Amino acid sequence: MDKLPNWIKNRYLRMLDYFGSQAFTFDQAFDLLNKEYKHSEEQVKVILSEIKKAGLLRVTQNPKDRREKIYTLKTFLNLQTNHISTKDQLINLLKQAADIIRTRVDYTFILLLLFYKAYSDKWESEFEEVKTKLLSKGWNEVEAVKEAESAPYHVFNFPKEFLWNNIRKDPQRITEKFSIAMKKLAELNPNYHDIFAQFDFHQFTSNPENSAILNQLIELFSKFSFKEISGDILGDAYEWILKYFAPTKAKEGEVYTPREVIRLMVEILDPKPKSSIYDPALGSAGMLIIAYKYIEEIYGKEEANTLLLYGQEPNPKTLALAKMNMLLHDIRNFQLELGDTLLFPKFKEGNSFKRFDYVIANPPWNQDGYDEDTLKKGEYWQERYKYGFATKQSADWIWIQHMLASAQEKAAVVIDTGSVSRGGREKLIRQKIVEDDLVESVILLPEKLFYNTGAPAVIIVFHKNKPEEKKEKVLLINSSKEYQPGKKQNSLGEENIKKIVDVYREFKEVEGFSKIISLKEIEEADFNLSPSRFVIKIEEEDYRPINEIRIELEKLEVERRKIEEKLKKIIS
Repeated sequence: MDKLPNWIKNRYLRMLDYFGSQAFTFDQAFDLLNKEYKHSEEQVKVILSEIKKAGLLRVTQNPKDRREKIYTLKTFLNLQTNHISTKDQLINLLKQAADIIRTRVDYTFILLLLFYKAYSDKWESEFEEVKTKLLSKGWNEVEAVKEAESAPYHVFNFPKEFLWNNIRKDPQRITEKFSIAMKKLAELNPNYHDIFAQFDFHQFTSNPENSAILNQLIELFSKFSFKEISGDILGDAYEWILKYFAPTKAKEGEVYTPREVIRLMVEILDPKPKSSIYDPALGSAGMLIIAYKYIEEIYGKEEANTLLLYGQEPNPKTLALAKMNMLLHDIRNFQLELGDTLLFPKFKEGNSFKRFDYVIANPPWNQDGYDEDTLKKGEYWQERYKYGFATKQSADWIWIQHMLASAQEKAAVVIDTGSVSRGGREKLIRQKIVEDDLVESVILLPEKLFYNTGAPAVIIVFHKNKPEEKKEKVLLINSSKEYQPGKKQNSLGEENIKKIVDVYREFKEVEGFSKIISLKEIEEADFNLSPSRFVIKIEEEDYRPINEIRIELEKLEVERRKIEEKLKKIIS
């Protein structure tokens, strides 16, 4: 594909969009290319010849007229039909999908197609399983088929005509069929309406190049069956796409929280089965998913399903992606809502907003636009923002106040480091929260963990019911050197996470790593909670081998003599 000249590549993509995998004649190719590009017959012959040389065109004889040739286009992805059952197989497939779109197309279409294909195949698998069981019990074929198609046996109400393979049968109507399917599925599945309502195939394919890309993606996914793949693998693959495109999306303002940072926060909160967990700045639902997986690892799937997971997100498409992410991870015990959390919290209880056992979030850092006048137009502001209002330039401590008001036990937030040291209105809010003895720990993270900034962040842990030994004390952890270095991004390894979590759980001091300070010390520091102010990292000196130093000194001595000789000549 890459060896083709761009103008021939464009013609190939246009024909692929028009003919798909259907056979066509030279006259049909000429009609299309002449109409759209004013090409002569000779030019069309050249185009077909070059596409054939690239291995993208199959040529056979017409069985009805052996003098006529029949052409069939191939995609440049020569994959064999196969059942995907491992994470590596699926990641390999998604790498090829990412290579197709590069940065030309919104990556969320890969996520949608992955989700659609997975649940279409899942419906077929569920249907086959139920039908087989019913036939073995003596049901006749017609009754068994009708029963196996009914809603109780399936996650989604999925009419047969909208199954992936049925949509794909007519390549020239794929856009139309997907558009109809999305509308119908939204109607039939009201709980997941927003998943299907957020994607417009007609708008997407209004660009001819996008239309060709969609055909290639569909052909790529069609080569594989997802019937044998587990929810864990599908979920991991979905997360892989989010991470793969995170650097690109970070430039556009989207924030991806590294999953190891979330894992650290979840281990610190240490939630228990049957508890409620809330993320007021939901994003792609990574926080809730990792909390679920944490419970599943320790207590098992059954106990993980006793969790009650809640989240709120203001962006409709992001909310749809979060729901898809949950479902692909085989998680059903969630309630996710659309709306502006700081103004209109969607989860309510009686005449107030709902409280949760644990609250966890990575809200937008230094978000502007939430001054006192704006917040007072929202709901429950007296209860949620009782410590005061910040400036219009940063809502960091507005988010934190909402999280504190919503938490019954613990809350953990990852936020800009400036939030624990800035003065002004933020300091006054921070002071009141410290004085109410709600801050349990502040953890300084390493730099270059996040794709949208090289700056470090802090995790602030709040505890509504501190045990006696922790009262009027705050544990500061300086983990700025606890990371695995990378070329562009650093990361937290398992041993880094374990070291931080162990110190937090034991609530202990480690020289150069952690320090326990009293509320009195915080007051003397003007309510600055920055770990680097109190915990000085011990830098290990790196000594070079003596022989290496001796050789370098000898070279410098030779250079010195040469320069001295030159100076003598100049002076003379």
